[in-house]
Amino acid sequence: MKAKVYFSREITPEKVTELYKALGKELSGKVAVKVHSGEMGNQNFLRPDFWENIVKEVNGTVVECNTAYDGERNTTEKHLKTIKAHGWNDYFDFDLLDGEGPDMELEIPDGKVIKKNFVGKNLANYDSLLVLSHFKGHPMGGYGGALKQLSIGIASSYGKAYIHGAGDPAKLWTADHNSFLESMADAAMSVVKFFKGNAAYINVMKNMSVDCDCCAVAEDPCMKDIGILASLDPVAIDQACLDLVYASKDDKGQKHLLERIESRNGVHTIEAAAKHGFGTREYELIEM
Repeated sequence: MKAKVYFSREITPEKVTELYKALGKELSGKVAVKVHSGEMGNQNFLRPDFWENIVKEVNGTVVECNTAYDGERNTTEKHLKTIKAHGWNDYFDFDLLDGEGPDMELEIPDGKVIKKNFVGKNLANYDSLLVLSHFKGHPMGGYGGALKQLSIGIASSYGKAYIHGAGDPAKLWTADHNSFLESMADAAMSVVKFFKGNAAYINVMKNMSVDCDCCAVAEDPCMKDIGILASLDPVAIDQACLDLVYASKDDKGQKHLLERIESRNGVHTIEAAAKHGFGTREYELIEM
């Protein structure tokens, strides 16, 4: 059965909320809203004012986790300063899920590469999840979207190193590449199962650089903005974004972004996630 992916070429906060409502899914209880807080110096991440309407719509708490690499977000103290500097506290209740340990372990008995996922312990306080993703390139994953937010994004600092290292944090940057991508799919599955279907996903194809929002020094966007997508399926929404990039043949920056995605075998994360069965690559794109 094909997943439904709603799509709008208009990129506004109001349109984000409209597409979310089209999903027909009410996120109940205490709602965690996963965003990317943006590395200090990054010019491309989506600011809190863009997300204000949708966070208020679901009465959510914005959540993040510390990073595993040097920068201004790899310790709780530095990350909280970055969150404040970027204005997140001015708009929302903000919860740094792994601000204090110990991590919560999610078992992944069916994981292809990793059998456990380490996430911020505060994730246990939430009943539903709304994943807000800025779709763009990524230096290691090839691209960043819903699956990356579910995996690397929700993993604790240690958990990020564990995923990157395909189960060995000491191999943070040196693990077999496809094993890293498959580890992301394993980790994403564990979070999807944790929320038992109480989740929704929004990808915004804007400010599309080959670099992630985690890069302090990032290239400027290379492609024109494409639009907003919303779905209840994290695999389908990422596949739809990739397909929209491939369809943008008249965009002079397409080749540059595709080189980044293809050189890192970015689609393999989608392939691995689809094999796990918590989403499908087959979808119906419904333009609004």
